[in-house]
Amino acid sequence: MEKLIYRGKSKDVYEISEGKYAGKYRMVFTDRGTGYIQDGKVVFDPGYDVVVGDIPGKGAVACRFTSHFFRLLKDKGIPSHYIDSPNDNEMIVEPAVPISMAVEPPEYPGSAPLLNLEFTWRNNGQGSFWRRYPFIRPCKSLNCLVEAWTKGDTDILITFESLEEAGVMTAQEIEQVKSLVKEIAAVVTADAASRGVHVIDGKFELGRLKGGDGRIILIDEISPDVLRVCRGYSPDEKGSCTAHGRCIQTTFADGKRTIIAKNQLKAAELEKIYLS
Repeated sequence: MEKLIYRGKSKDVYEISEGKYAGKYRMVFTDRGTGYIQDGKVVFDPGYDVVVGDIPGKGAVACRFTSHFFRLLKDKGIPSHYIDSPNDNEMIVEPAVPISMAVEPPEYPGSAPLLNLEFTWRNNGQGSFWRRYPFIRPCKSLNCLVEAWTKGDTDILITFESLEEAGVMTAQEIEQVKSLVKEIAAVVTADAASRGVHVIDGKFELGRLKGGDGRIILIDEISPDVLRVCRGYSPDEKGSCTAHGRCIQTTFADGKRTIIAKNQLKAAELEKIYLS
């Protein structure tokens, strides 16, 4: 028997109770996809947080992507929870605890624990970053800006200062996290560039090994679900993309902003580039 440990937007995680990998976790990549509804049609976009349907074969693609990058990181000495990929849509991983915090005053209605964090890194300003800061030019260089978000039904931006003051992470751990995220992002960005495409932004989850010394490592995945990748990147001397006028389409209606990149690649296109 396997025990379901976690069910997320795109993955299910089980604890293995017997056999070669007893005590480890089995991570199953599902076909569930996030995105939004536009003009009554489903638009899949990894930058959104709502599951809007299934994409046949998506789980296997995500698993193969993740295995590729985790092996690449392992070769470069960058730690993760990755062990093996025995099946197309499954990974065996070391048990790890996401960066989290138990609720301090459970007696207060509305109190809730911090279940885990994800760390967004941005080479260029797009997606929710532009929606929050519409005064910048879309696809402005952000020099791999790192942000922290709480995960849940709705992801919420949280400052690193708040994480420190709340006791979620120490100042030293925060600097370690920023450095690790940027190190991984540099590897992912360089690998994409070698294939003629550009990573606009991405998000990683980090955690602490259960059986280790508590050090922070990469967990979860690196796949089309957590990367926004485009073709036709044409940077100026600062790294801002000069093709934004031909690529970016924005709208503002009913107090809401949307931003769409015409050159953003779909998962199927990334599959051809990486996995063919």
